[in-house]
Amino acid sequence: MTVLVTGGTGTTGSRVAAALRDRDVPVRVASRRPTAGQVSFEWADPATHAAALDGVRAVYLVAPVGVADPAPLVVPFLDAARERGVRRVVLLSSSAVPEGAPGLGELHRMVRASVPEPTVLRPSWFMQNFLGDHPHARSARADGEIVTATGGGRLAFVDAGDIAAVAAHALSDEEPHVGEYVLTGPEALSYSDAAAVLTEATGRAVRHRAVGVAELTERFVAAGYPPDFSALLAGLDADIARGAEDRTTSSVQDVTGRPPRSFREVVGEACLPAGMTS
Repeated sequence: MTVLVTGGTGTTGSRVAAALRDRDVPVRVASRRPTAGQVSFEWADPATHAAALDGVRAVYLVAPVGVADPAPLVVPFLDAARERGVRRVVLLSSSAVPEGAPGLGELHRMVRASVPEPTVLRPSWFMQNFLGDHPHARSARADGEIVTATGGGRLAFVDAGDIAAVAAHALSDEEPHVGEYVLTGPEALSYSDAAAVLTEATGRAVRHRAVGVAELTERFVAAGYPPDFSALLAGLDADIARGAEDRTTSSVQDVTGRPPRSFREVVGEACLPAGMTS
């Protein structure tokens, strides 16, 4: 059973591909800029979908990045998947996006209607947002601050590796995981809490600076995100400030049999000198 991994070189997709290979599952990585062993894939070019789906039985679906309304691009792909007998689709969504919500939430129902074994993953915010090329990571490194519109609101950041581990089970377990999982880390933290952990791990002072939604939207636009997508992201911060994400779940433990990794553990490991392990 070959699994197609869209966004296969991204934060979760690359980890899903690795987790599947660890389980001896054949993987096909889809990428806009494929290298050896990968397949060319463009959401806006349905002609690339057929080759990517040839012989595939399951798909890890990462919606087009930076697109506020992904449905028009994803529907032709799901149609092609159904026509080719794909049985499982594991959709990467968000804990902040329930089924039916505008944009990404519309894909939940579409996936359920397209294949017999659908799974929707709804993770909290990624811990890796503080470590890679995300605006939070860049501003922490360059300016010693993380800028949000979350105020003192808390959320249970989740490790991308834990998301991938759950996805690998959903894609390759003999019994399908029909339904949805809300994925969180083990504890809810404010951005001030996260900044304190970063300060301790890196040895450089990092603080949280709270701003309004309008200012945050402007910062995302300046970082290169489309205006409508920037407004969507900043609006999610306002929900966090109101307590919408102050929760933890047992989903990672339930599916993988082990507890989720903590923010301190993930950040600390990322800050170790090359070649060292925790």
